[in-house]
Amino acid sequence: MRFMALIKATPETEAGVLPSEQLLAEMGAFNAKLVDAGVLVAGEGLRDSSKGAKVRFSASGTTVVDGPFTETKELIAGFWILQVGSREEAVEWIRQVPNPDGAESEIEIRQVFEADDFGDNLTPELRAAEGELRKRAAEQRK
Repeated sequence: MRFMALIKATPETEAGVLPSEQLLAEMGAFNAKLVDAGVLVAGEGLRDSSKGAKVRFSASGTTVVDGPFTETKELIAGFWILQVGSREEAVEWIRQVPNPDGAESEIEIRQVFEADDFGDNLTPELRAAEGELRKRAAEQRK
């Protein structure tokens, strides 16, 4: 099972305040624990929303809205993708995330869909096409 842990933005992350040396060191050690346990699939921090954009979809087409965005509590400052055996295991890992300054923050944990979750709607042909796309994407990153 894969879970995505979404690190919620704070006023500081949205202001472009970079993590302290201490937090970077502690996060590096935490990430090393995830790697050593074989559960880390991916993880990255995200720049503040002033450097981002939103694409809105409607029946008449798309609209691009440039950042920054005002609702900090709805924004994401980073993420991890973990490969674990259960939601509870994902929660236990995320409870270990360093918080050296004791600031209030929130990390949302959401399960990632797997191919089998789509049942018969993911036909053998669609499943094969998806597998081929993943293979091609992995090859292009090399």
